[in-house]
Amino acid sequence: MLPIREIRYQPHAPSQRYPFNIPALQGLQGIILDRAVTFFIGDNGSGKSTLLENLALAAGLNPEGGSRHASYDPAHTNTELANALHIVWNRKPMGGFFFRAESFFDYASYLDETARAAGPNEDPYAAYGGLPLHERSHGESFLALFRHRIVPTRPALLLLDEPESALSITGQFALLRFMRQWEQSGVVQVIVATHSPILLAYPGAAIWDFDKSPLAAVSYDESDPVRLTRAFLDAPSRFLREIFSDE
Repeated sequence: MLPIREIRYQPHAPSQRYPFNIPALQGLQGIILDRAVTFFIGDNGSGKSTLLENLALAAGLNPEGGSRHASYDPAHTNTELANALHIVWNRKPMGGFFFRAESFFDYASYLDETARAAGPNEDPYAAYGGLPLHERSHGESFLALFRHRIVPTRPALLLLDEPESALSITGQFALLRFMRQWEQSGVVQVIVATHSPILLAYPGAAIWDFDKSPLAAVSYDESDPVRLTRAFLDAPSRFLREIFSDE
């Protein structure tokens, strides 16, 4: 059974202030989460990461990234939206993690601080493959977390914000394999904000488009990351002529 059944959007009153004025939220009542893997897509500024960050806070996770036990300061995230989100749980997860690419450097630094304060028999790096995340490349540190930190042995909610940002094509293929392992565990639910047409190909996933107002579910082939990437690869010269036409 998946941890979350539904996210209900229940603002206290209409507001034209950010983030309540995000177009995708207008008229929204809720998002049904009936798949092991759900994607949030949309152009820059569409609100997908904002909703994911506030969902992390509503679920008890650090909105800057990490588990519910991560205790560094969430100094940058606007968290007003969290109060308008009501999570309908099938069952509360025993574990959870919010991966936020934008602030992952800060999370790696927090892990280093934890290691410096650890006792002689404690190794905070053990859950990340045994090395500090700062001693790996950006993409390697992402994969180390996905490979070692997220172990699908108990009910868990995983929120991933643009995990493809530092990953090569082969790194994204590796993430797809990890996602399949998490799903096959039967206890892990994954919600991903992404621009990647590769990740969106994950079989059976739900895709919610934040460029719709209110936001709505779309198919893989209808999604803009897939549609526009295909069109570009079919005729890159034509696209480049249009892009450079104002020069």
